Amino acid sequence: MQDYLDTSITYLPGVGPKRAELLMKELNINTFRDLLYYFPYKYIDRTKFYKIVELDPDLPYVQIKGVIKGYSTEGYGAGKRLVADFQDETGTIKLVWFRGTKWITGSYSPGVEFIVFGKPGVFNGIINIIHPEIEAVNTSSGRLVSALQAQYSTTENLKNHFITSKTISKLVGNLLKQIKFHIPETMPAYLVTRYNLMDLHEALYKIHFPATPDEIEKSRYRLKFEELFYIQLNLLRYKTTRNRKFRGFVFSNVGESFNSFYYNNLPFSLTEAQKRAMKEIRKDLGSGKQMNRLLQGDVGSGKTLVALMSMLIAIDNGYQTCLMAPTEILAGQHYNTINKMVSGINVSVSLLTGSSKKSLRKTIEESLRDGTLNILIGTHALIEENVQFCNLGLVIIDEQHRFGVAQRARLWEKNLNPPHVLVMTATPIPRTLAMTLYGDLDVSVINELPPGRIPVKTMHFTDSEKNRVFGFLRSQIAEGRQIYVVYPLIKESEKMDYKDLEDGWDTFTRVFPAPKYCISVVHGKMTPKDKEISMKLFKDGHANILIATTVIEVGVDIPNASVMVIESTERFGLSQLHQLRGRVGRGADQSYCILMSSDNTSKEAAKRIEIMIMTNDGFEIAETDLQLRGPGDIEGTLQSGIPLDLKIANLGKDGQIIEYVRNVAENILTKDPLLDHSENHILKIELKRLFSMKQSWSNIS
Repeated sequence: MQDYLDTSITYLPGVGPKRAELLMKELNINTFRDLLYYFPYKYIDRTKFYKIVELDPDLPYVQIKGVIKGYSTEGYGAGKRLVADFQDETGTIKLVWFRGTKWITGSYSPGVEFIVFGKPGVFNGIINIIHPEIEAVNTSSGRLVSALQAQYSTTENLKNHFITSKTISKLVGNLLKQIKFHIPETMPAYLVTRYNLMDLHEALYKIHFPATPDEIEKSRYRLKFEELFYIQLNLLRYKTTRNRKFRGFVFSNVGESFNSFYYNNLPFSLTEAQKRAMKEIRKDLGSGKQMNRLLQGDVGSGKTLVALMSMLIAIDNGYQTCLMAPTEILAGQHYNTINKMVSGINVSVSLLTGSSKKSLRKTIEESLRDGTLNILIGTHALIEENVQFCNLGLVIIDEQHRFGVAQRARLWEKNLNPPHVLVMTATPIPRTLAMTLYGDLDVSVINELPPGRIPVKTMHFTDSEKNRVFGFLRSQIAEGRQIYVVYPLIKESEKMDYKDLEDGWDTFTRVFPAPKYCISVVHGKMTPKDKEISMKLFKDGHANILIATTVIEVGVDIPNASVMVIESTERFGLSQLHQLRGRVGRGADQSYCILMSSDNTSKEAAKRIEIMIMTNDGFEIAETDLQLRGPGDIEGTLQSGIPLDLKIANLGKDGQIIEYVRNVAENILTKDPLLDHSENHILKIELKRLFSMKQSWSNIS
């Protein structure tokens, strides 16, 4: 019976090879199961029929019943359209089609009674409905219908081939009528009973053809519960298996390197959050289990310091460590920071990037193999085959979502026994999202800034107020400060965004002319060498202004830079805006973030700007961003067993369900870690069906 649901969609009445190809390409609907699990995004009440005399353009979607009196063609060229006079006993309206006109006239004959559904509008003072749904009254009774009609997302290409929301509903109805068996349950009976869940067969029927709003809610809850439950069960199962399978190196000593640093070189007192994170990491390192921990911390919260102290514990126990960063700028910054921090301590540190000279590479590779190199910091260069460690005990990955899991695996595989893994991110992740993206990792959070940091002031100006902003920038430069100006870049290949930066360069060189002012520029199309020269010019204080794209979002730490100007703010997400703002506020002086936008912004953009002005708390911003935009493009951060496409759950809105089902999954695995009990047999079957094609990367975070 389950196999039946895996039948190709081609064989469903009403589909056929051509439609099947379109459904596969546009909606990824390949099988009967895919169609059954392609859920509506909203419902429209189809119980009410309007009379034509009642129609008003301010009404939402309406349903009317009447006959087509005749067709005519109006307009010419791109504006050419087919128009039908549609009439009931109270009046006449126009039905309008701009495409598919031959099919319309061949399908809907004058004089036959039709049900028409659509959004009323007005043209030349006459009510019309453009591209209405239309169906003969005598055929509507032959299909599955409900008072609350499901609306399905579709695409322009599907609509051009007459596969509308109504078509999808009809196909789902055909499938449900064709299924002659009770769809088998996919969860243990004790869970369905204990948590008062709707039966799966009933839930799948009523999510597509509900009779009441209550049926929608109950079926949605059942399907969300199941979807999120299996994700959490899979993640926690990986975690349980990893803890059982892999023994971690035991770092039992806190010795000379750590103590020398702590008592002599510590740059400032640790915050309570840093102490808490350090305590959690030390416990992991001494437990005999392989550490897999995520260290979350807002920009400037002191994650690097915690990472270094963890490295020193590894060194005190006779192991090497490495730190991998996504860019040469960030790797170089980590190297400079850490090298400075361990000054006077008997710890060797090296930097390896794609730009490292051949002679340096050879020296590094030799010192790695003979064990004289303690800490290696670098970029993707660390995963090259000839980079071999003598005794790698701890791997730290910064901004880990910027690396693919396969790249991280290559680093992890450099040891016969798995090293401890600490992954860091300066992108605050909401709790519910972290439980799903990083559900198989332990999480430490640094939610305090080091003492003495002055919060960044955030201001908003529109393009018409630019002269005021220029005046403020001049005053900041006169006080010896430096300024970032960032232009949006969605994809480096998009010339439109690159041109924005060029326009910015033209404007700023005109408003801040040489030789009084010096401006440097950094963008993704520059060579690493040219980028480094421009950054050095700014870092050394020779350039007053750095015009850049988001390549400076992560990893630039210049305390003298006190102003961040973000152009076209409306084109950035909240988390990205917060990351950019974090580039300033690193010195002792008051810093500013200036958000520039067009004079007319959307409500969503205005909301983002308002939030940025209201708070500097990255975790609060991340929660709001998740609610506003949903989880967004999270593929880069996906861990083992996370499906790329949630069918019905929403990570931004279903936080309570996520927490609830995680507890349910934890309770099951506590009692039955291998899911060997007969009552849990169905869980094993479903996990295999859902996740057997997905490789587990959980050992390397």
